[in-house]
Amino acid sequence: MQLDLTRVDLVNLVTRQIENLFCLRDEMEREILKAGIDAALVRSEFCFSQSKNKYYAKNGETYFNPFHSGQYSIFLYYLSNSIFLRYPRASTLADRVYYLNKALNGLDLFYEVKMPRVFFLDHPVGSVLGRATYGEYFSFAQNCVVGNNKGVYPVLGQNVRMMASSMILGDCKIGDNVIISAHSYVKDVEIPSCSIVFGTHPNLVIKTREESYFLEA
Repeated sequence: MQLDLTRVDLVNLVTRQIENLFCLRDEMEREILKAGIDAALVRSEFCFSQSKNKYYAKNGETYFNPFHSGQYSIFLYYLSNSIFLRYPRASTLADRVYYLNKALNGLDLFYEVKMPRVFFLDHPVGSVLGRATYGEYFSFAQNCVVGNNKGVYPVLGQNVRMMASSMILGDCKIGDNVIISAHSYVKDVEIPSCSIVFGTHPNLVIKTREESYFLEA
């Protein structure tokens, strides 16, 4: 993967951001952060390589620019999650990386949420993703919410796309290849595969399309 910064500069950037906003307590935390960055780069490379967005490739190679807010949001999620998974006793370092993502990019994506290997976002500001089940190629835009209703979280299939300011709450089963249109509110409902969803619960409008429509879009 082609980096806009060298790995050393990237480590220095993340380290300074954590130190300036929060703290790094000792040398062990610095080493855990470095190891987490290496793991996050591997995961980011695979994720970015699947994107059709022109900003995720350069000169025929997968490209990571930490000054691209969307790319950096994904990277910081992978960083916080990698630290959480590999170093569960690493104090609150994963919390600080999660908080950094929230402070810089306006994205509330907790490190315990299990995101798929490939997910996309566009303008993540104001989005909150809870502990749902997310299928591969999930994507979302600004001001999207995925959350619980009475403690039950949604289950999303593959290639589910949330347009700006859409919401999925509660006991929802969302099929594969589904588009939740802008400002739609979906709660406690099953949505069949290959559908476009409009409107607000309980008066949703669901239109079906051929699978090819979603794969080509």
